[in-house]
Amino acid sequence: MNTKFTKVLTCFILLLSSINVVSQVIVDEKDNLIKDQDSIEQIELKVEAKSNKVRLKIDGVAAVVGEYLIIESDIQKLQIDAKQQNLPASEITSCKMLERLMENKLFAHHALQDSIIVSEEMIMSRTQQQIAGIVEQVGSEERLLEFYGKDDMDEIQQELFERNLERALAEEMQGSVVDGIEVTPEETRNFFESIPEDEIPFFGDEVEVAQIVIEPQIGEKQIEEVVARLNEMRTEILEEGASFTAKAVIYSQDEGSSKSGGKYTLTRKDQFVKEFKDAAFSLNEGEISKPFKTEFGYHILMVEKIRGQQVDVRHILLYPEVTREAIEEAKTKAEKIKKSLDNDELSFADAARSFSNEKETKQNGGQLINNATGDKRFELAKMDTELYSRIYNLNEGETSRVIQDEDRTGKVSFKILTVTKKIDEHKADFTKDYPRIKELALKQKQVKEIERWKRIKVKDTYIKINADYKNCEFVKEWMQNL
Repeated sequence: MNTKFTKVLTCFILLLSSINVVSQVIVDEKDNLIKDQDSIEQIELKVEAKSNKVRLKIDGVAAVVGEYLIIESDIQKLQIDAKQQNLPASEITSCKMLERLMENKLFAHHALQDSIIVSEEMIMSRTQQQIAGIVEQVGSEERLLEFYGKDDMDEIQQELFERNLERALAEEMQGSVVDGIEVTPEETRNFFESIPEDEIPFFGDEVEVAQIVIEPQIGEKQIEEVVARLNEMRTEILEEGASFTAKAVIYSQDEGSSKSGGKYTLTRKDQFVKEFKDAAFSLNEGEISKPFKTEFGYHILMVEKIRGQQVDVRHILLYPEVTREAIEEAKTKAEKIKKSLDNDELSFADAARSFSNEKETKQNGGQLINNATGDKRFELAKMDTELYSRIYNLNEGETSRVIQDEDRTGKVSFKILTVTKKIDEHKADFTKDYPRIKELALKQKQVKEIERWKRIKVKDTYIKINADYKNCEFVKEWMQNL
């Protein structure tokens, strides 16, 4: 696969990729530093003159997009990240990196202009999780500070927060641009037929995978204990003035929110489970729900603030203890199912429908769906490494041993996997590979819409590009539309 077809896919990847650098935002309502007639050199001088006030270190301005400033070190950082991802040299030139940065700033700028809202609480929670993960990798906060060249952890947190905030704004804007775009069967066929014969893609070795998941049964006693504990905390908060936030920090088993006092900001469109959203949008400010169950465990939830379509909530999550006996019983059950499969006493699909505890897959015979493509096929070269390690040596129709699994919360389950179908590397076929081809057609249509949006938006966006980049191909295209 090459030339035009490759360029379309590469363009899509670059347009929608996450940005791993931090840039500064210049906002001054009273005295806007940057004027339309300013040159890059004038911008540098003006920003440098104000640097003592905003503590902005100047290392050369590459471009300005709206209120966002891109400095030379941003480009260098992005190049380092790109090299670590083993991108080809042709894709990590200074021109390519500046283009990626400017596109990201363009999206973020118009997200602000369109009053797109992102949850700063969720972004801060994500930032804190990132820092915790990095500290675990490098060994200590001191080593992390040394690595980043910072004086304290607050500086690192603020830098990562700004990075994540900008990325979230850009992603929301990108999503709104392509939201609702679909491709018809006719468009899919036209797309496929437009690909030159020597550019029709090859799909690597693929498999279809199914699994049976057996979970330990939680006893009524353990459930009652958790519900009683949540009711006790609820009473202490409502009647004795205890702090919901403090209890969430101390007791909640939700790793994603406990450090921030169990806080989330959500709208009805956000991807929270139904029971959680139902509780969040059924209460008035200050009210606390009774204990309720989700797939994650048992919760109590307090509505802290209602702001139009958004609601700020705090919650406490507890999940019942699973006894050693229950774990052993689940393991024994899984081993009996495995034995029945090996003896051809029942089919894998029937066993999944009868015994699997995974509600998302059991009715489809345990068939896994590739979240990246929406179909049943997984390309081996792109498969999740953990899943790959469990099925790579299985023949079609063969079942794995019973595998003990444990998620990040410590929840134990037992899995049996099988490869229901193997597909060798092959040239794309419209009929056999329709879902994959439809996905590619959709991506091309999304790219075209993003390019159309970009051509329109650069006309009403303040943009300045350093003369050092005047020969970059994308600069000529952007300048044509100004």
